[in-house]
Amino acid sequence: MRVRSMVVAALAAGVAVAGFGAGAVAGGPAADPPPGVGASALGDFDLTRPQVVASNLTVPWGMDFLPDGSALVALRNSGQVQRVRPGQPPQQVAQIAGVNAVGEGGLLGLAVSPTYAQDGYVYVYLTTSTDNRIVRFRLTAPQTQQPILTGLPRASIHNGGRIAFGPDGLLYAGVGDAGQTSTAQDPQSRAGKILRLRPDGTVPPDNPFPGSLVYSLGHRNVQGLAWDAQGRLYATEFGQNTWDEVNLIVAGGNYGWPVVEGRGTDPRYRNPLVVWSTAQASPSGAAIAGNRLYVAALRGTRLWNVPLDGAGGVGTPVAELTGTYGRLRTVEYGPDGWLWVATSNRDGRGTPAATDDRILRFPPRDTTPQPTGSPQTSPPAPPTTQPPTTAPTSCQVSWTTNQWTGGFTAEVRITNQGPALAGWALTWSFGADQRVTNAWNAQVTQSGAAVTARNVEWNGAVPQGGTASFGVQGSAGSANPTPDAFQLNGTPCQRLG
Repeated sequence: MRVRSMVVAALAAGVAVAGFGAGAVAGGPAADPPPGVGASALGDFDLTRPQVVASNLTVPWGMDFLPDGSALVALRNSGQVQRVRPGQPPQQVAQIAGVNAVGEGGLLGLAVSPTYAQDGYVYVYLTTSTDNRIVRFRLTAPQTQQPILTGLPRASIHNGGRIAFGPDGLLYAGVGDAGQTSTAQDPQSRAGKILRLRPDGTVPPDNPFPGSLVYSLGHRNVQGLAWDAQGRLYATEFGQNTWDEVNLIVAGGNYGWPVVEGRGTDPRYRNPLVVWSTAQASPSGAAIAGNRLYVAALRGTRLWNVPLDGAGGVGTPVAELTGTYGRLRTVEYGPDGWLWVATSNRDGRGTPAATDDRILRFPPRDTTPQPTGSPQTSPPAPPTTQPPTTAPTSCQVSWTTNQWTGGFTAEVRITNQGPALAGWALTWSFGADQRVTNAWNAQVTQSGAAVTARNVEWNGAVPQGGTASFGVQGSAGSANPTPDAFQLNGTPCQRLG
């Protein structure tokens, strides 16, 4: 779930969202395209142009994004959390205590707090020798790990494990039936459920069963959670021998397991939107971009592309990447606008390639490949060279804001309508008390109301008719007017919108 996307979706749905940072959180709702991605192409990725972000990992499982655009990845067997960025080697940032990686258990889901800029929390779901549990920690003190939910049933199979923050700012968790099928229909058990909890682990007062964390029941083994732009929750679920599922989740809904596998006729149970044979899927991670639901398939060794109709229905799924990368565990829509996919070929059930396991990302179809390198944070060191003196004859700037009480993010897109540029500097002034607190894909400095954004190493060249894009995060008071009077290398630009 992306914080950038969460804010847009929540505002559109009338959900109060406060204090979001500019990072990303796994599984959240789709939203407007990032700069450089046309609205018609949102969710359409060029799967023929992979970029390997990380390789030689052992069973990457959970994945989510920090405010600077880098990804945190949970490694199931070792209990490590690693930070991965394009063009840089993975960096271990935490070792989770007590991980017992037996069978399908271990360090599983990972979610970054939607208010990470304020609280710094990272959440993980793990199997210990006695239970499954959710703990949280901060990267500034990773050895301090606070359990917020313990006592979830564990087994060598069906541990669930996916966690994600919803557009309501609450944490959702897929919990498997741990091989005890009858528990899925027991409302007093947390097994075979999707749980909904506050960030501290307590029960939200508006949960469908008073005093209970249970949000939906009748599940066998949910491992994928994703929200669309209207805030609807979709979940992927492993069947037993016949049918795997994609379900539209409603509060208090009963999805039938173990009475029903796949579609049934009993009105007490909700039918899935999609069913696949277990050989075609074994669905784990899920992500939504635009009007597409992407599902990572393990046994099916493919990425399912499921069209969404905007009203809670689906079209005909299309199989992508069939057999190309082996078992696929996780898929996420990154804050960079790319689709990130993690393999799971070293989980004891796959045939690893020499560089497995890998994390790959795929670009939007209507963009050109971006050079490697991670987004920049603000304030950066001043550039060593001055911006070019050749000014374009004309330019256009679009400024797309996601706003909440006290803060905002803005996606900025520059279109160069003049001669080709070897580098650029965009300047503007804020009309209120806005302050830039973070930035990506640009070096941003501020003096009073005046702001300057300079290109980073890999996005300085902009041909005539070409575009460059970057993002900023900032604080705002009671007003947050859109800046005007943009200038590119000293030449006034037309503001779009």
